[in-house]
Amino acid sequence: MNKHGIRLITAVVTSSMIVTPVLAAPSVDDLKKEKASKQNEVSSLQSQLTTLMGKVNTLESELIQTGEDITKAQSDLVVAQKKEKEQYAAMKKRIKYMYEAGNDSAFETLVTSDDFTDLLSKAEYVQNVHSYDRKQLQEYVETKQQISDLKDSLEKDQKELESKQAEYEKQGDNLNNLITSKSAEVANLDSEIQAAAEAAAKEAAERAAKEAAEKAAKEAAKKQQASAANNSTSSNRHNSTTSNNTTSNKNNTSNTTRPSGNNTSSSTTKPSGNNTSSNTTSGSNANGGTIVSRAYSQLGKPYVWGAYGPSSFDCSGFVSYCLTGRYTRLGTTLTFMGWTRVSNPQPGDVVTTATHCGIYIGNGQMIHAPHTGDVVKVGPVQSGMIYVRR
Repeated sequence: MNKHGIRLITAVVTSSMIVTPVLAAPSVDDLKKEKASKQNEVSSLQSQLTTLMGKVNTLESELIQTGEDITKAQSDLVVAQKKEKEQYAAMKKRIKYMYEAGNDSAFETLVTSDDFTDLLSKAEYVQNVHSYDRKQLQEYVETKQQISDLKDSLEKDQKELESKQAEYEKQGDNLNNLITSKSAEVANLDSEIQAAAEAAAKEAAERAAKEAAEKAAKEAAKKQQASAANNSTSSNRHNSTTSNNTTSNKNNTSNTTRPSGNNTSSSTTKPSGNNTSSNTTSGSNANGGTIVSRAYSQLGKPYVWGAYGPSSFDCSGFVSYCLTGRYTRLGTTLTFMGWTRVSNPQPGDVVTTATHCGIYIGNGQMIHAPHTGDVVKVGPVQSGMIYVRR
């Protein structure tokens, strides 16, 4: 019975040793494969994001054009309204004249004709005057109606485009979140790979130490056997060992002095290089103060799609003005996304995403034209924005 019990315990222990490797942590190779797979997913998402950014850029260009068309239509409408007032004043003057002259003025003009030819000429003149009045009035009414219809149509188109832009922005945010998530997973895999590599290295070192200890024990046993057989041989080996130890100490002394020189060299050269780089970078945005001053000068101006000053701006139009000092447009937000990215933002740099941009003024703040219904104002740099410089 005891023998059977021992066999059973032995079988259980053996089985547990067989199952253990299945529950072990993933190997470095497995983690690297998983990392490569995650990176491929990130690359695919990045490609989708690039495509979406292109669509958003096209939409922004359409919105800018629509905004410019609406602004022009509004200007034309103002001109038409001015013309309406002038024509209305002229009509009142004519009506007043006709009322004071009486309803028989046109008839009297005809009956006072010298002859039939004169009668026809005066009749044609009266007809032409009335036709001209009706024509001018009709043209004005048609023009005003046409501009009003165009304005309504453009405003409707703008709302549709803004709705589409909101949809694209939402998709862009989703893709950004996914990319951030996958990038975090890749970063975690980096840590896991590092930990697995360290564990593997530690295990290999322990195994090597164990093998070395076993080898040393075997060699010690052989030396003891040899010492018992031949004391003179043991004495010679002892002297040889002493000589080897002396040489080893000399080598150790030599090795002790070498790192001191290396450390001195390293500590002397590295900080100098870093300080030079920092000083060079900090002065690379010489026009930052001017750009920020321009941005402050436009505070309170209303946001209008397609506007780049002087009385209103959209976000890219505002940034364009701040950078150039001229009422012109450098491009869309995607244009700024393609500029050189900086990790040490300075006042005057551009902060941007694929859908919005502004001017960085320091301390995590920017001046920007936010959206329709708002004005140019100071606000915090939004999450996900990058810093770029011309």
